[in-house]
Amino acid sequence: MLRIAVPNKGSLSEPAAQLLTAAGYAKRPDSRQLVVVDEANEIEFFYLRPRDVAVYVGKGTVDAGITGRDLLLDSGTEAVEHLALGFGGSTFRFAARADEVSTLEQIDGKRIATSYPLLVGNYLKDHDVTPSAVVRLDGAVESAIRLGVADVVADVVSTGTTLRAAGLTIFGDPLLKSEGVLIRRPELVEGAKPGFDVLVRRMEGVLVARRYVLMDYDVPLAAVERAVSITPGLESPTVSPLHDHQWAAVRAMVPKADMNRLMDQLYEAGARAILVTEITACRL
Repeated sequence: MLRIAVPNKGSLSEPAAQLLTAAGYAKRPDSRQLVVVDEANEIEFFYLRPRDVAVYVGKGTVDAGITGRDLLLDSGTEAVEHLALGFGGSTFRFAARADEVSTLEQIDGKRIATSYPLLVGNYLKDHDVTPSAVVRLDGAVESAIRLGVADVVADVVSTGTTLRAAGLTIFGDPLLKSEGVLIRRPELVEGAKPGFDVLVRRMEGVLVARRYVLMDYDVPLAAVERAVSITPGLESPTVSPLHDHQWAAVRAMVPKADMNRLMDQLYEAGARAILVTEITACRL
């Protein structure tokens, strides 16, 4: 039976649960339940602290898991990123009082506070910067400078509001762009465990479905070629004859972000009865 670690709390927890439910797996009935056995799909879900997911995967006690890319890199384990999941996006940035530290080079010899000491340490080492100390804090690192614990902080940033409220200015390039990811044991390659391959295909199907919609429309035969050039689909659109032999019906998958612009273009090309339908899941 496949064993999967899932974050039990935090910003990744709900999106991960929604993705797994959309992929057809059993939903956790109670937020206090730590293990869910999905007999129908021959899979066990273990709900763990987000920071611990990569540790369990890296040690091989579970086959795969969902966590943040930042947490994976900070874990120091051998777990491997397998699939980006498109949620929980954030950047990892440095911040300090603007009049004290404003460049990466100025971190040299300074104290830096972070909840991700390994990630930060490796980044600074790669850029030949040596802080006087890396102070590990579990959360609320923005207070470290005011409390005299550090001169610089490095933290996950979504909007930067919390850091600015603490009187800090973000500087330098992002250390990392993070998001939710599916990770796996290094030896769990394609075909090694059928249940894992199914999990990945289902997740990819949901992720693609979230990015695309199904577009149907009627178009005069004389305008078919122009219309299908606007909506070429993934392989090729479906073109079917209508009762009125001067018209055809076209169906194609199109990017959700572009659907209104494409509808405008189709209308100008002569298409009518343009309909858009959400896609729940798919296999490509």
